[in-house]
Amino acid sequence: MLNFTQLYLGIFSIFISGLSFLNIIYCYYFKLYLDINSFFFIFLATLIFGSIIFFKNKNIKKVSIYQKILTVILGYLTLPIILSIPYYLIINNISVLDAYFEAVSGFTSTGFTIFENLKHLNESLILWRSTTQWLGGLYFLISIILLIDIFDNSLKKSLTNFINFNTSETLKQSIKISIIYFILTLIIFTILYISGIRVFDSFNLSLSVISSGGFLPFNNIELILNTKFKEVVLSLTMLVSFFSLYFTYNIIFFNKKNANFFAEDLYLAIYLIFLVFFFYVFLNIDNNFSTIFLAICSSISNIGISMEVPKDLSFIFLILIIIGGSFFSTSSGIRFFKLLLLFKFSINELVSHSKPKSLFISKLTFFDFKFSNEDFYKYFMSVIIFVISLTILSLLLTISGINSENSFRLSILTLMNTVNSSLSGLSEFTFYDLNSVSKISLILFMMIGRVELISILIISKKFFFKT
Repeated sequence: MLNFTQLYLGIFSIFISGLSFLNIIYCYYFKLYLDINSFFFIFLATLIFGSIIFFKNKNIKKVSIYQKILTVILGYLTLPIILSIPYYLIINNISVLDAYFEAVSGFTSTGFTIFENLKHLNESLILWRSTTQWLGGLYFLISIILLIDIFDNSLKKSLTNFINFNTSETLKQSIKISIIYFILTLIIFTILYISGIRVFDSFNLSLSVISSGGFLPFNNIELILNTKFKEVVLSLTMLVSFFSLYFTYNIIFFNKKNANFFAEDLYLAIYLIFLVFFFYVFLNIDNNFSTIFLAICSSISNIGISMEVPKDLSFIFLILIIIGGSFFSTSSGIRFFKLLLLFKFSINELVSHSKPKSLFISKLTFFDFKFSNEDFYKYFMSVIIFVISLTILSLLLTISGINSENSFRLSILTLMNTVNSSLSGLSEFTFYDLNSVSKISLILFMMIGRVELISILIISKKFFFKT
């Protein structure tokens, strides 16, 4: 296992070196010479370590699913240590825990921040925060490929048009994902820039949007989105991280695939259309639908950034955040497709008791897309684990001094890796003054939220229920 773990983390160390080099160029161009040394240290350390590890272990052939799960979890624990170094070296009087909290929040694409006023940060650190999100989004996507064997067979089959799950092909497929991810980032950046958002803000927002992250270059997003047109444009770009990464790829490059491949995305589109219609007709109170549309897109994609929205709608947006987006995207959430299939399975079970002689077909409407009972058991366990995790984290935060309502809301956002804002009724919540217990609890559950919850069950079964 150690060799595979070294290889996996070594590859992402090389990615970190690339992001560090980007920050070095930025610091040099804008004469931020005091920051260059910190990024130069990260660049050399990660490049040398990553290169040595990669060439030493690149011929690994076979790895068990338990090794893969532990490797992904270990990455969420260790890579933020490297990412936290610039915060600690550049910012005066920042604690190790606060630097690590900020790094974990970025790498898990959550967006919680200990910085109360971003104006006090150098632009190089603003850029670093955004790049850590971008890297975290890529890490999440590649980890999905790595852990594909633990997911349901139906979703696995729907992705085989693109993904070869043989271990020897994992690296090739990861490179392909990285290229698509990079191209989509550039497309989002171009769209935002053309809409009138300045270059630096467009670049930072593109890194956040593609990764479903919540870091912003300013505390107040109204400084960026000063027209309704910009609100709508940003809302539409958020949908890239709501739909499947390959769906967006196919739309842009006109690839033709089997209709079953688009089953999840079609249902997501219907779901989105329903939400837009419902909010526009029933909840468009202030006649400012561009702001509501931004809130919808931000919620379903688990980004969380938003303009000010009515507080009485926060519960609805929290539900949308819990539901989440596509299986193969950077969004979090339980996943709409899983909940849809669970609902269909439940209806079948209820009807079977009233009509026991009836034959029920486990197939989606409009698609030759069948699913097994084993898939439903996994979906159900995911929901159970989410409820257990939500209960534990809410209890820990309440004990540490946060009131029960805020603890509950914050726990949802943490497990769904979504930033606090007016969407959740926590726009004024600050993390800097939290005690160590609260910060450590949030760090741990931000990681748990980013790891597919079913993997935790598999690891538990491996070590605690040996047969």
